[in-house]
Parts: sequence; structure tokens; C-alpha cells
Amino acid sequence: MCAAAEGLFAEHGPDAVTMRQLAQTLGVSPMTPYRYFADKDAILAAVRTAAFTRFAEAIEAALAAPGDPVARSRHAGQAYVAFALGQPQAYRLMFDLTQPTEKAYPELTAAVVRARRTMTVHVEAMIAAGQMSGDAELIGHLFWTILHGSLMLQLSGKLSPSIDPEKLRMTAISALSRGLALAAD
Repeated sequence: MCAAAEGLFAEHGPDAVTMRQLAQTLGVSPMTPYRYFADKDAILAAVRTAAFTRFAEAIEAALAAPGDPVARSRHAGQAYVAFALGQPQAYRLMFDLTQPTEKAYPELTAAVVRARRTMTVHVEAMIAAGQMSGDAELIGHLFWTILHGSLMLQLSGKLSPSIDPEKLRMTAISALSRGLALAAD
């Protein structure tokens, strides 16, 4: 049911999806989704929880790879990009959507916190190793901004055809890394 809902939400937008439409897509009675979820908001929360969990798992696996903190940070960035490009529907539901009732779903809140944690843990490791200095949360959000912004432009087809998205990301991350090193001096 969640997989079907994810596809419908991504294709039509959350406002256009109904419980009846979900039931029709699944080939079940209109009341069947209500056996599992109170309403559309609950299904959306479950879909987003699953997406944030898969996202966090992918980045955590990359962070657990062997190597120094810089290499693990690079792996985490690659996992972030791979997730967004490999699962664009889930990525958009995670970050493109404001769900006002998010706090009403503890599993969703926990998955969001877990995913957000992956944005700073690699920076903390680089700071602890003396490879960087500064506010880990702020720096993690700077890297996240670069990845997310470039990916959203890429996924929406807004980048100039002459721009290689991967080169754009690497150039921006390199410039930020050099800037942070200069600022630390």
C-alpha cells in the first residue's frame, strides 16, 4: 500500500491523492486502506517515514565504510546523491513537502531526526580528526544545502544543458571546503 501511495503522491501530488484513488490503484475495496491507516495523512506519514529511513540507512552505510573521515564524508555525499537520483519520488516526498501534522507521527519524527543526524556526523568526525574546524551543525547544513540545491535543480531539469550536475556539486563542495580551511586560519 505504501509503495502504491508513494507513486501516486509523486505522480499527482499529495493534495490530488485520495483514499479511494489508492484503493482503486491497488484493486481493493474503497474501505480497505482505512483498515491500515486512519486517513491519507497517516499514509503520507508512513511513506515519508519509510523514505527517510531508507535515506538514513544508505548514508549510515556509507559513513561506516573504511577510510579516514574525509573519505567517509565523500562516501556519504555519494550515497546522498545516489539515493536522490535513484529514488527521486521518495526524495521529493521527503524534502519537497511540508506535512503540518508531522509531529503527530512519532516514527516520522524519529526518521527525520535520524536522517538529519547523517548531515553532521561526518563533519564532527573531520573536526575530531583535526581536518576541519568550526560549528559541525552549520557546516553540515552548508554541505547539505549544496547537495540538495543542486539535486533539486537537476531533478526539475532547471540546470543549463551545458552544466554537468556532478561537476557542479564537486566544484561547490571543493570551494566550500577550501573556504572553510581559509576561515579556520
